[in-house]
Amino acid sequence: MADRSHGRPVPPTDTTVRSADWDSRDISGERHTGVEFIDLDMTEATGTGAVFTGCTFRGARFNASVHTDSAFVNCTFVRCAFFDAAFTGCKLVGSVFDGCTHDLLKVSGGDWSFTGLRGADLRRAAFEDVRLREADLTGARCAGAALRGVDLSGAMLHQADFTGCDLRGSDLTSLDPLTVQLREAVIDPYQAVVLATALGLEVREA
Repeated sequence: MADRSHGRPVPPTDTTVRSADWDSRDISGERHTGVEFIDLDMTEATGTGAVFTGCTFRGARFNASVHTDSAFVNCTFVRCAFFDAAFTGCKLVGSVFDGCTHDLLKVSGGDWSFTGLRGADLRRAAFEDVRLREADLTGARCAGAALRGVDLSGAMLHQADFTGCDLRGSDLTSLDPLTVQLREAVIDPYQAVVLATALGLEVREA
């Protein structure tokens, strides 16, 4: 099980739902607290304003689902599939992903602070204008991914692989260029100064 930020315990669940078929279901406005979902099929489900608090998802399929202005707060995702899933303006603060697949995951806006993505394979994922403050991305595989305009302040990035990753506009103040892979990563001029300073270089005008 992936570690939660700051050692917080996994929230207990009160009820269990097994093998539910939510394929193409509209979950707008639904609220679920402390529920353990096992083998939930949420393929092509859609929802605006849905709220899941302290829930655990095991083997759930979120493939091609679309979530807008929804919340999955302090949830745990174990071996879940997020192929081509889209999260727009969603709140996933404190949630943890363990052994999940994220191919073609699209995240736009929203707050994913304190999320646990340790060792996650995000090579085919795209995050844009997302808050990932103090998220755990230790050892995350982000080669070729897009992390545009992402707030990574305070994030744990040790041993993460950003080879060929588009990082333009993201806050890289927590990134130690000596402990990550950055070959062929795409950055903007301001970020170049931040990284040069992190390397102990003194940047001066000619």
